[in-house]
Parts: sequence; C-alpha cells; structure tokens
Amino acid sequence: MLCSGGLLLALLNPLPAGAQTVPEPQLRAAYLVNFLKYVEWPGGGATATICLYGRDSLSAHLAPYEGRSVQGRELRVRRIFQFDQLADCQELYVAEADEERQAAVIKAAARLPVLTVGETAGFVQQGGALALLRQDNRIVFDINMMVVTRAGLRVSPQMLRLARDVSGGAR
Repeated sequence: MLCSGGLLLALLNPLPAGAQTVPEPQLRAAYLVNFLKYVEWPGGGATATICLYGRDSLSAHLAPYEGRSVQGRELRVRRIFQFDQLADCQELYVAEADEERQAAVIKAAARLPVLTVGETAGFVQQGGALALLRQDNRIVFDINMMVVTRAGLRVSPQMLRLARDVSGGAR
C-alpha cells in the first residue's frame, strides 16, 4: 500500500487509457480505509470499526484490511442491521438504501461520533457526512462539514483539499 496521502491522491486520479482498471467496490473499500487516516475521533480507542449498512457490496473488498493497524488502531469491519449497533462504529457506510431508510440511518447516527459515508448524490444534503460518488472514470467525494463537526469529528485539511465539494464550512 502506498503512503496514506499517496494512495488517496492516486485514487482521485482517473486511470490512463488502456490501464488495467480496479473494480469500483475495491476502490470504495480503499477510500473507506483511507478516510480513517484523515479523520480524528474524540477519545481515540484501540479499534477503528467500519460498519456496513444496506446491500453488502464491500465486505469482500474490506476483508484484506481487517486486523491491520490504521493510525495505531486495529481495523475491524462488520455489518450492522439495527441502529442500536452504531455505538461501536467509527465509520458507517450506507450502501444503496432508499431515501427513507437512508434518512433513518442518518438520523440514528446524527449525535454519535460516527463518520457516515453514502453512495448517493443527495447523501450529504440529506445529512450524511461524506458521499462517495462516481464521476466520469473516477470516484470523488463530497463532505458536509456541519455534519462532521456536529459528530465531534475533525477532518484533516489535506482531505478537505482533495474533496470535490465541501459544504457547511470552510475548505
């Protein structure tokens, strides 16, 4: 794996014509792991847990990262099915949920120190922290800083510079 900044930067750039492409779920998984390197949670902790809610398209791609150290914390990955399971999550990936379910999970996570990440264009407008989106031949992300701040999280300036759009606060 490249250094944390290099990998995130490399993921933001489209691949040259004729280059072997990386499957989109694998890219999304790499983004989720790298976001852990650029966000600070209150209180720290020995583990960094990525929770998956909704359709499971990333478990297999996140499995190789499980158990690795990320910012001095052991990375764990788990699926959740109920909102009372959010307490142990540092990052929550909401996969293709309908708007009603998406709104419910965002509301459940709203006052917790959880970085919510979705994959729909309206995710950050609906109250999610980050949206991982496909634009042309690459994955980009938008950040809602009001949501991040309300959750008690701090995002590094380097990550803010790499975002396609930052709403609710300064870049």
